[in-house]
Amino acid sequence: MKRREFLKTTLVASAATATTTSFAQTTGDKPESSREFYELRLYQLRQGPMLKRFDDFYREAAVPAWNRAGVSAVGVFDVMIGPDQPTKYVLLPFKSFDSINAAREKFEADEAVLKSDFANLPPTDPGYIRKQSSVLLAFKSVPKLEIPAQAKEKKPRIFELRTYEAHSRKANKKKVEMFDVGETDIFRRTGLQPVFFGEGLVGTNLPSLTYMLVFDDMATRDKNWGTFVNHPDWKKLSTTPGYTNAEILTNITSVFLRPTGYSQV
Repeated sequence: MKRREFLKTTLVASAATATTTSFAQTTGDKPESSREFYELRLYQLRQGPMLKRFDDFYREAAVPAWNRAGVSAVGVFDVMIGPDQPTKYVLLPFKSFDSINAAREKFEADEAVLKSDFANLPPTDPGYIRKQSSVLLAFKSVPKLEIPAQAKEKKPRIFELRTYEAHSRKANKKKVEMFDVGETDIFRRTGLQPVFFGEGLVGTNLPSLTYMLVFDDMATRDKNWGTFVNHPDWKKLSTTPGYTNAEILTNITSVFLRPTGYSQV
């Protein structure tokens, strides 16, 4: 194993171990047995042939190869509203932390991937400008990826990807707790349908959490968020000492995404 890959793998393992150990100590639970891990990738591209080449690779080789490696559903999205366009977002769910590296090794050894033009491009004509990756641990309240009904029925849909940053791990875990004890339930009751919720283990802008919601369209999104912010249960929860934004949040970012035609989410 190359030194860079070894260091990267060790870093991820250490962060995941610290998070799951802390959780087990405070709850007596074993989250790795029931809560998924997610890798969220961002590929920054250039306008032009780079976009088609990426889509061709993911449609014809990468998504099937990830499925063969044990990743049951691969989400691939285009930025609808957000920075750094064009950027492709790729969501990979894993059943456990150990399966992340195992699946990656199977993917990289897959014959279709090895033989693809994308995997054999010269440095003078790269497949992408930059790739970023983060690893997340699913919340107790949403322990597994929820495939949207629109995806199963192949209907149009949009996604909102939101990231909440905090000034400390203690504050970040308090926000995770807030979702688990009531906010997620209020989301569901007001039409805010989760796809996943994850606490950041490795990535940028830590400590943070990231979640994804699905909507039929922007009008539905605006309507349902309006219902949520005016719901009496949310008003009560959000003003509870220890759960107010001023105590546990420092920044919120939101990106709107559209699924590619071959996305499985």
